[in-house]
Amino acid sequence: MACVKLGSKPDSFKRQGQAWFCTTGLPSDVTIEVGDMSFHLHKFPLLSKSGVLEKLIEESSSSSPSDEPCIIKLSDLPGGARSFELVARFCYGVKLELTAVNSVPLRCTAQHLDMSEDLCEGNLISHTESFLNKVVFRSWKDSLKALQSCEEILPYSENLGIVKRCIDSLAVKACTDPNLFSWPMEFGGAMQSPGGSVLWNGISTGARPRNFSPDWWYDDVASLSFSMYRRLVQAMELRGIRQEIIAGSLTHYAKKYLPGLTRRQTAGAAGLTTQLSEEEQRNLLEEIDGLLPVQKGLVPTKVLFGMLRTAMILKADAACACNLEKRIGLQLDQASLEDLLLPNFSYTMETLYNVECVQRMLEHFLQMDQLENNGMGSPGLMDDVAESPSLTPLTTVARLIDGYLAEIAPDVNLKLPKFQTLAGMVPDYARPLDDGLYRAIDIYLKTHPWMSEGDREQLCRLIDCQKLSLEACTHAAQNERLPLRVVVQVLFFEQLQLRTSIAGCLLISDNLDRSVPLRSGNIPVSGEAGGWATAVRENQVLKVGMDNMRMRLNELEKECSDMRQEIEKLGNKGKITTGGWGGVGKKIGFKLKSNQMCSAQDGSVSDQQRGFSAKLEKLQAKVTKHKKQLSIE
Repeated sequence: MACVKLGSKPDSFKRQGQAWFCTTGLPSDVTIEVGDMSFHLHKFPLLSKSGVLEKLIEESSSSSPSDEPCIIKLSDLPGGARSFELVARFCYGVKLELTAVNSVPLRCTAQHLDMSEDLCEGNLISHTESFLNKVVFRSWKDSLKALQSCEEILPYSENLGIVKRCIDSLAVKACTDPNLFSWPMEFGGAMQSPGGSVLWNGISTGARPRNFSPDWWYDDVASLSFSMYRRLVQAMELRGIRQEIIAGSLTHYAKKYLPGLTRRQTAGAAGLTTQLSEEEQRNLLEEIDGLLPVQKGLVPTKVLFGMLRTAMILKADAACACNLEKRIGLQLDQASLEDLLLPNFSYTMETLYNVECVQRMLEHFLQMDQLENNGMGSPGLMDDVAESPSLTPLTTVARLIDGYLAEIAPDVNLKLPKFQTLAGMVPDYARPLDDGLYRAIDIYLKTHPWMSEGDREQLCRLIDCQKLSLEACTHAAQNERLPLRVVVQVLFFEQLQLRTSIAGCLLISDNLDRSVPLRSGNIPVSGEAGGWATAVRENQVLKVGMDNMRMRLNELEKECSDMRQEIEKLGNKGKITTGGWGGVGKKIGFKLKSNQMCSAQDGSVSDQQRGFSAKLEKLQAKVTKHKKQLSIE
């Protein structure tokens, strides 16, 4: 911290308790009382420097007998007794140091006591003003310390314009690359030469100064009170500083004074956070929300979720929580599942998590996505959706919501309309696969076994069976919690996909044979090398499809073998047990009630055998047909 020395006389002041004495050998003839501190001084040094003290001493001397001591009380003196001690030293010419910390209180005290150039040349006002302009305002650290000292004497420093000058000095330096500051400039005690190397005692050491990132000043300004910090941020915005830098500074300030913005806050980090009361934290949160830029992506989504949780805990203003929900909604695709798990802090809420809040954030995201994609046309087929860059955020949010639905589904207090509404808000074209949605609905059905068959069917209508993977189809075909109608649809579309796959492979094979003319020796005709390369790639795709069909045929043959064994068992036993019917029923995709199994008669056994035989013949015919199609290869 820079300083300037004033005066040349040795120190002649001594303190005894709450009193200061000037030991010059002459008895004191005036006592100045500042607060609970008294200064026993002499009239002449004070009269020659301060117009106010001259006037007060004359008034006291004229109104009291000459033999009584002259006592003057100074109330509301800027800086208090500490500043007047420095003023007294200046009046006596005793050595003192002007620093960034005491220069502002001294400047205000000098103005209050009228220590101008009209009384004597080189008075305290001129010295402090020169020090501020030539030393303090040219340094980032000194300007910051001066601004902090202004808060203690705010009305006086504000009237003299010192606060504004400190803020302007800091704003200019924050908007400028620190490496471009005028030389010489001190950073961390190292002086820089015009060439950029570090100086030690005026000699270049050859070391290069460190580079500064745009956030080099975040931690420094976080030490300011919020009123000063807000004015500094507004001054930076007027000077055109980038919005992402302002947002980063506000985020840093919020993390320092608002505990709990991150769920995994370490004990050391929590200890660094300044403790504020709940009311102060609530007011600070609302103020920071008002200063944050509204652009998407400027503030990390995790920080916004932390601010939203804090707003819920502190019961902040509804407008503040609404603004945070909108900010999160703009960048919901950057959130994680852990972020969405916002607990309910209200005693009136039945559910464990705040589903309504997530629903509102999803609404904001969908509205924003619709505005951005307005005029682009409606999404087409699923292949086009998967390749469209504009749908990538929407697809990400769809996966995120499906994961969130799976997390909240085990809550027994979660009502069906609330779960169904949130699941249905995601557009169909945003889900390339419905596996995540199917998993969430299956968990909800398992946790809510008392649901009626109609409610189950209504909920399962959200699932598009054509967008289920092979694993999901296999699980759904054996899922006893699903309505029978859904199981039949799954089996139908699974068979339809297999048939479509076989037909596509055959079509590719036919086109490959017709579109690739060959010379003798299986060499492509000149000028058709590109077509030959395309044909090779298509042939590779065809081979993969054939391999998949072989695997499927092996599964069908295994099913035929299992059914044949079941028929033989039925013929040998002549009577069917409940467990046996259950095993057969599961293999063909049907569910039989236990009471019907137990009441089966011997006559019905033959009917069931004939039914199994008919199904076995159809399945065997399907296998034979697929084998014939594969023989093309």
